[in-house]
Amino acid sequence: MLEKCEICPRKCKVNRINGEHGFCNATNKIKLALVSNHDFEEPCISGVGKNTKSSGTIFFSNCNLRCVFCQNYEISQQGKGKEITTKRLAEIMLEQQAKNVNNINLVTPTMYIMQIIEAIKQAKNMGLKIPIIYNSNGYENTEALKLLEGYIDVYLPDLKYYSNELAIKYSNAPNYFEIATKAIKEMYRQVGSPKFDEYGIIQKGVIIRHLILPNYVQNTKRILKWIKENMEDDVYISIMAQYFPTYKAKEFEKLNRKINLKEYREIENYLYTLELNNGYMQDLGKHEEEYVPKFDFKGI
Repeated sequence: MLEKCEICPRKCKVNRINGEHGFCNATNKIKLALVSNHDFEEPCISGVGKNTKSSGTIFFSNCNLRCVFCQNYEISQQGKGKEITTKRLAEIMLEQQAKNVNNINLVTPTMYIMQIIEAIKQAKNMGLKIPIIYNSNGYENTEALKLLEGYIDVYLPDLKYYSNELAIKYSNAPNYFEIATKAIKEMYRQVGSPKFDEYGIIQKGVIIRHLILPNYVQNTKRILKWIKENMEDDVYISIMAQYFPTYKAKEFEKLNRKINLKEYREIENYLYTLELNNGYMQDLGKHEEEYVPKFDFKGI
């Protein structure tokens, strides 16, 4: 599949085995930027109540989107990272498990689906038992996702845009909504209803993330309405209020500020009218910049 790459919806058809790269800049080599124990994911992922074990995050470099507001732009678009083998990725998963984390959290893994499958096989043969999370931007090729069935326990996709115009303008992602919603339905088909352990830590299921953008309350409302009308009632959602203007966002007038309290309250009230009961709405913070990881190749 890497000889004529169609892993993501862009279907660049480049030969990654020979070192060619398409839109995402990934070759056949896995590239990581950070391995860490992360405490700032959703409570059912990072820990809640008596469970404070953290999530075992593995941050992959490169990305098949080009979001102008990407908080991880150093690795997603500037390509900062370190190349490793599939065997090393399997070892990292086991090292994370040995640190007593809740899960293996694969962050921006899309470009490396084939290598990840091989690494999971190896890691499971060596004793990997904790849940594996596929933490994705949502811009996924459904046919490639089907290859992950049986390997992924929890899907954590973004659903960023309802409007195709916004998707193209801010992420260079034509037909994002159509592609992402189809992918999310495939994710749900694979893992089904959410399941939690006795500490409230998710073991299986789908959590749909959505980042509120300033000046685009209607985009968020349409996303939430679609989830209510098209997904099962037990699907979880996570509404994030952590947006701050970074990277190229400062060049766009409508994106050059954080969301305000009025926007936050409007979305919060709309959420309650829809009676979407499963999930989280992030508090409106003041120092979101401080939570961006430092990509220093730690743990690689």
